[in-house]
Amino acid sequence: MEALTVKNIGYEVARKVLLHDISFMLPQNKMLAVIGANGAGKSTLLKILSKELEPTSGSIDIYGNPLESYSIAELARFRSVLSQQSTLSMSFRVDELVMMGRYPHFSQRPTAKDYEIVRNVLSETGILSYSHRDYNTLSGGEQQRVQLARVLAQIYGKENALLFLDEPTTGLDILYQQHILQVAKALTKKGCTVISVLHDINQACQYADQLLLLRQGERIAYGTPGQVVTEANIEHAFQIKIKKILVPDFRFPLVFPIS
Repeated sequence: MEALTVKNIGYEVARKVLLHDISFMLPQNKMLAVIGANGAGKSTLLKILSKELEPTSGSIDIYGNPLESYSIAELARFRSVLSQQSTLSMSFRVDELVMMGRYPHFSQRPTAKDYEIVRNVLSETGILSYSHRDYNTLSGGEQQRVQLARVLAQIYGKENALLFLDEPTTGLDILYQQHILQVAKALTKKGCTVISVLHDINQACQYADQLLLLRQGERIAYGTPGQVVTEANIEHAFQIKIKKILVPDFRFPLVFPIS
């Protein structure tokens, strides 16, 4: 079954075209990485797919139903979004902030199940020991992991869940970059569909089932990493020459810039 069917999406602001005629179909239980140079329209597309922005043209279906047919409350019960930046003016404990991800699932007070889910996602993201820390005292990378735990709590246990990640590895060292992408990939084995904006082409090839390559708001290529990541496509999208290497023990290609 298709989790997302995107047809001819366009988006304009003040007569400036930010996205033009974007189409693709993403099956359920797959991970899609959206790649492209700065200004390619990656984050704008993610906001449209998650219903944060309304497209100027085109249509989006989620599990066969038009995106506009879902209310925000309905979406919140199976769709969660990790934005690039999450700032807080008030002070919250880490476990309190993660519990916010459960708000769509209870009316007044959290249940025992909600507390269990919060504990589980804190453990899975490696921050259980931070439970009673003040969020604003954490480093940027630690805060990013807390926000990941929050959005995971929101869709925990949902077989038809959608997870949108906008540059989730920003500010993280290589260990936690890998950890976050491993967590995201593992969710696809549990029925979740993941759509992530990534800057690192090699990470995108390593973890994603499908890649969408954008350039100046237009689709350059869509398909498997092997289909999308060609020397010609990457040079066209990023204006840089690369060398594509196929390693026998790896199922995905590696790319390196040529100086």
